[in-house]
Amino acid sequence: MFAALVLPAVCTGVGAYFGWHAIWGERGVLALQDAQAQLGVRKEQLVAIRDRRARLEHRIALMRPGQVDPDLVEELARQELMDGQPGEVAVPRKP
Repeated sequence: MFAALVLPAVCTGVGAYFGWHAIWGERGVLALQDAQAQLGVRKEQLVAIRDRRARLEHRIALMRPGQVDPDLVEELARQELMDGQPGEVAVPRKP
């Protein structure tokens, strides 16, 4: 009688073990949902980084020797020369 119950008990235990890991385990269904959520966040970050890189590459292209954009040069000069210490006021001169 006892021997007849051992095999079903072992099978039930093994099934419960693998079933628990299939749902709540490290690579289970719930972990898959978390991984997909993180993937969505990372894709958004990747899009933002690629956009920033494209803008920087465009700015760098405007500063290449022989094809320097005068507007960019003026913008950079104003940034560097018009920024002073806190409390200072820079007054642009007329040409």
